[in-house]
Amino acid sequence: MKILYKSKWFLFLLPLYMLSGCADDLNEEFFGNLSPENYYQTEEEALSSVVGVYQRMSDVTNYGNSYRLLENGTDEFIIAGRTNGGWYDGGRHLEFTNHNVTPSNNVNNGAWQTVFGVIGAANAVIQSIEESPQAGNLTAPIAEVRALRAYAYFYAMDFWGNVPIVTAAKIDQSNLPMTNTRSEIFEFVESEMLIAVGDLPSVTEVNRSNYYPRLTKEAIYAALATLYLNAEVYTGTEHWNQANEMSNKVISSGAYILESNFIDNFTGDNDQSQELISSFSIDPAQNAGGNTYLRGALHPLHKLVYNLPFVPANGYNTFKEALDRYDVNDIRRQYILHGPQTYLNGDPLLYPDGSQLELIPIQDPTASEDNEGFRVLKYIPNGQWVGRNADNDIVLIRYADILLIKAEALFRTGNSIEALNLVNSVRERSEVEPLDVLTLQDIEDERSRELIWEGHRRRDMIRFGTYFTGTWKFHTTETPEFRGLYPIPDQQITANPNLSQNSGY
Repeated sequence: MKILYKSKWFLFLLPLYMLSGCADDLNEEFFGNLSPENYYQTEEEALSSVVGVYQRMSDVTNYGNSYRLLENGTDEFIIAGRTNGGWYDGGRHLEFTNHNVTPSNNVNNGAWQTVFGVIGAANAVIQSIEESPQAGNLTAPIAEVRALRAYAYFYAMDFWGNVPIVTAAKIDQSNLPMTNTRSEIFEFVESEMLIAVGDLPSVTEVNRSNYYPRLTKEAIYAALATLYLNAEVYTGTEHWNQANEMSNKVISSGAYILESNFIDNFTGDNDQSQELISSFSIDPAQNAGGNTYLRGALHPLHKLVYNLPFVPANGYNTFKEALDRYDVNDIRRQYILHGPQTYLNGDPLLYPDGSQLELIPIQDPTASEDNEGFRVLKYIPNGQWVGRNADNDIVLIRYADILLIKAEALFRTGNSIEALNLVNSVRERSEVEPLDVLTLQDIEDERSRELIWEGHRRRDMIRFGTYFTGTWKFHTTETPEFRGLYPIPDQQITANPNLSQNSGY
């Protein structure tokens, strides 16, 4: 079903606008011969461009720079330099580890280019559809792209806080946009999602297999729940009740469940999971993106364990602190690769000299040995590869997250009993003992266990305050609060002098 679905959508891609990012990533150029007069006569034709925005949006949470902004600098993620020179980049990644990212950091700038590439593409597609003579019949595709643009602005707000709101398909270079405040971005994201949700179908109204993975009402409610959960960080005003309300809209649809096996959300056929609310459809065999997590996360010898057609790059690592949050019997713990490594049948995984690979904590983040760093097996290899690209769909939001969002919103508004039950419902699946009482620390810890490497940890740590006051390996001092925002990249301020640098940088 997954292949047929993707084949259909990516046949649509053949006439897709070619969208290229500019130096400042504030606008996108049109290429080709399409125009409102000769195109977008049907929803299917409109979707040929909409799918390109989805594909760009998937890049935000895939292996690259923007994903690193979501996770790097937390107590569950580090990219350490190796003694053989691998992954040492002059300290760009370690700036995240040390909470001292500079405006010249090109990983930060790469993330800006990715996020604003989505926004630019969305602006171009929205304008082209709205100018079609059939625009009145194309409200659903317009709503999808508006929601995707709002999602990209959510990430821009989360990363950099104060950025320009741009909705035009092309920027007047003589009148470059000014910076908007973080609160203004919040209001824009909220209003755009609320407008879009009115024109999107409920997941209960569509053929789920055929419609997947397009945005539904419930996907936007889930996004709004995440937005409201972090509202106090973004605006200074809490929105716990709204987070609870949006979570309830997802839950009351009855469309989602906790899968009985946690890992079913991350296998090669995870498009079948009834826990996924939002995800990105991946199929490198159909030129439809590629999931590259394992390329960065595994040790080179893991090629033998999982019969990979490439040698992993030995880059992404986690800390012992992250491992130690799990109970010994927690099913989720087995996907944190640590200690002596074996083949799937239990035979030891050996170096050519006959010694067994043993993963140990990182000792020196600038020059670590190849066996240092625990690894997270986030996506399970299933043998379906095109080069280094797997076909596991990339998870954005799943039902477990919504249950934990509701639990936190309830707890923070005084309903600790129901909150406790929700947290325990997530814990039960992983065969750990239920909690008798609940604290905010329990909620933060459960989110870290359940959602490790899904792009939530930095946001969570900032909301709970542990990003600033917590200590872990290589982070032993408090972090100034201005570091809750990344700097506006120097390259972007050079391209648009109307941008304002964030305070403290």
